[in-house]
Formats: sequence, C-alpha cells, structure tokens
Amino acid sequence: MTKKADIGLIGLAVMGENLVLNMESKGFTVAVYNRTVEKVDKFVNGHGAGKNFIGAHSIEELCASLERPRKVMMLVKAGQPVDDFIDKVIPYLEPGDIIIDGGNSHFPDTIRRTKYVESKGLLYIGTGVSGGEEGALKGPSMMPGGSNEAWPHVKDIFQAVAAKVEDGSPCCDWVGEDGAGHFVKMVHNGIEYGDMQIITEAYQVLHELLGLNYDEMHDVFAKWNEGILDSYLVEITRDILGFKDEDGEPLVEKILDTAGQKGTGKWTGIAALDVGAPLTLIGEAVFSRVLSSQKDLRVKASKVLNGPTPKFKGDKKQFIKDLESALLGAKIVSYTQGYNLLSEAAKEHGWDLNYGGIALMWRGGCIIRSVFLGDIKKAFDKNPKLENLLLDNYFKEKIEAAQEGWRRVIQAAVANGIPVPALSSALSYYDGFRSERLPANLLQAQRDYFGAHTYERVDKPRGEFFHTNWTGRGGDTASSTYNA
Repeated sequence: MTKKADIGLIGLAVMGENLVLNMESKGFTVAVYNRTVEKVDKFVNGHGAGKNFIGAHSIEELCASLERPRKVMMLVKAGQPVDDFIDKVIPYLEPGDIIIDGGNSHFPDTIRRTKYVESKGLLYIGTGVSGGEEGALKGPSMMPGGSNEAWPHVKDIFQAVAAKVEDGSPCCDWVGEDGAGHFVKMVHNGIEYGDMQIITEAYQVLHELLGLNYDEMHDVFAKWNEGILDSYLVEITRDILGFKDEDGEPLVEKILDTAGQKGTGKWTGIAALDVGAPLTLIGEAVFSRVLSSQKDLRVKASKVLNGPTPKFKGDKKQFIKDLESALLGAKIVSYTQGYNLLSEAAKEHGWDLNYGGIALMWRGGCIIRSVFLGDIKKAFDKNPKLENLLLDNYFKEKIEAAQEGWRRVIQAAVANGIPVPALSSALSYYDGFRSERLPANLLQAQRDYFGAHTYERVDKPRGEFFHTNWTGRGGDTASSTYNA
C-alpha cells in the first residue's frame, strides 16, 4: 500500500520549498503541488530527491495522496489567488478536512474565509509565518488561528518545524479564532517596520551628525548587539554596515534611498485607527517609507529648501550611549503600542489572546526576534491582565532610565536638522501617556463650539454630556452622538 502524506502544500516558491524541506527533515511526508507543474518535477527530482515527498500534478492528485483528515496548506500570493485555490481544493475534500493559508493575508479576508470554509463542513487555519526563507527552512515563528477544532490535527507538525527558544519551547501556539493568527502576524510586521525605522534613524544620526565611518558604525552596532538591544535586526544592521562592495567601498552607501513596502505596515496603521489604538511610532515608520519613495521630489527640494548644517559638539562616546538609550526607549514604546493594538482588537473581535504566548512566538525564528521579548513574556506571565507594558515595573524602570539620553538625542537631531520621526514620536507618546492632563479639553471645546459635539466636565460624573452656546447666537440643540 502506498504511504500517504501527512500534509500537502500548494506553492513551491522559495518559502514553500524551504518549509516543506523543513517538514520532511522533521519526519513528515509531504505532498507538493504547484500551478506550474514543471516546478513539482524539478523539486522532487532536485532538492527533494530521495526524500519523503510525493509530487502531485493536479489538486485532485494532491488531495488523494493525503491522510485523513486531509491538511492542505497554501503558500501563494495573498488576495484573490488564495480564494481561487480554496475553491479549487474544496471539491476534493470531505467534512473535517483542513485548509491552511500560510501567506501574508489580510486578517479580514481570513475572517471571511474561515466562515466560508466552515460553511462547507471543512476547517480553516490562517497562519502567519515569519522568518523569511532561512526561517522557513531552519525554523520560523508561526502564528496560527482559525477553526479551533483544527489545531490538534496540525499542532505536532507546526510545532515540530517552528523555531525553538533556549528551553526547547516552540515559537508556535494557537492564537485564537478566525483571523487572530493573521492579525498577530500583521502586528508583528508593523513592529518590524517600527524597529527598522528607529535603527535607520540611529544610523543617520551616527553618520551625519557624529561623522562616523562605516567601520565605526559597524563596531557601534556590534556592541549594541551584545547588550539589551540584542536582536536579529541590530545583528543584520551590524553585518550590512561592515559589508564592502567589489571596489572595497561600503555597499549600503550605493543603495538608492527609496524603501518599498508590501502593505502589512499600512494594514497595521489602518487597524489601529479602526479600533482607536495610538500606534504613532509604526505610523511614522510607514510614512517615512512613503516619504523616501518621493526621491525625485526630495532631490528638487534639497536644492531650494535650507536648514542647519549638522555639526556635533560634545562627547561622542556619551552621545552614542544616549543613542542606545533612545533606541531602547523607542523600542519599548513600539512594543507597548503593538500590544495595545492587540488588546483593543481582541475586544473588538472577541479573541482570547495569550499575550505572553505571543511574545514567546516572536522570540525565535521571526524578524523581530530579540532578547527583549523574554522580558515581555515575563511581564504578562506575572500579570496576564496587564493593560500597558509601561505599567510593568521592569519596563517602567528601563524607559525612565533611558529618557534622559533619549531626550538629548532628539534635541540634537532637531537642532541639526536630522529627521528622527519615529524616535521623536515614541518619546511624545511616552510623555503623553504619563500626562494626567492633556489639552483635549480645549479640543472638545472647539468641537462643541463649531459642531455642538458636547463635552464632559471634570466637576461632574463621567457619562454626563454638556453643550454651551459659545457665541450667544447658537441654539441649545447638541449633536446626538459623541465621539472622542
């Protein structure tokens, strides 16, 4: 009797190929299919030769080669292709079989697809997979959500292939219902945007204000990577700054300063606006990429708009320490805002998220992996109902200790005309969050003045709303809705 596969995969691009090689190396038999069937034969006879793979030349053949309940995973381009493959797969499945989307799908699509697939008597999983091609091969971070009944059937496979932390715990666990997995992956990508932006701002300050050369900047990031900022992104920045082109010059200096994006950072910002979470740092990171894309316009502006010429006065060693503090402070804010978004979305969608577990999933295999995440897990293990990371004693102490140097960096950058939008917006968030009173009282007065939007009073109970006839010419009718 021919052995059947434990799981099937559609999509043999780089991520798909590496992920199935990972699965097979952990003892699983994998059936593979690609729309361009020549890729199937090339893989089975190439990288997959002599291994436990079953090549399928049609979706029907793929489904027929699977153990029940069948598990069909897709790693295809997000959007319509996912819907198309779902409809192609469904006719060859039976009640209780599982369809898995491992791509970067937008979470509302996953919510919709879960309902659709379940209406057919099947189960659905939308799982974020982070770590790039190397992670897919050696151990990614995986964030699955969808039909709860599906998890026991895929748990062994997913946790076997996922990255592991020091104690052997897998960077993969069940996140929650319908779109929860893809939402957590989206927030991961948003934090990734923020981390990358604050690192690039630090690089610009080191280069343009302090005048450090690339070897010196390489050494700075190497040192930072040995301390509390130890992380994948700081590590690769160290390597990039030390990488030379064929002529011996730094390669990064020759790369055009226009950044691309695939949309997950934008989705994160939109989701924050939808649920009312202050995601300022990640928002600035997205807009910084947009500004970078206006290269030709910026070149024109640089010839007509003037500003200060950067000139540093002071102790460079101390300033580098201050910059390390600024990075740490902004990084704490980035995760604080990301977790705040997760919390607000969980309320909105009825998800029961394990925040400490999410930190564990991000500790290995993914792009934002860092030692820092272990402290986040400890914070939520200590207080699962923690409302804001800054209210945890560890993070309170760290950000308070960082703020003096952080403020000096922002002052110097502003005085010298070096843009630090993410570092400065993070500091503004910190100052706003720690303020008992903000100027929103004036804002509410303005709204009531021009639109009769009403306001609450400090000398009256919350929930009572008032309207003032500010000019003496208006009426007493107030707006029927109140939106803060």
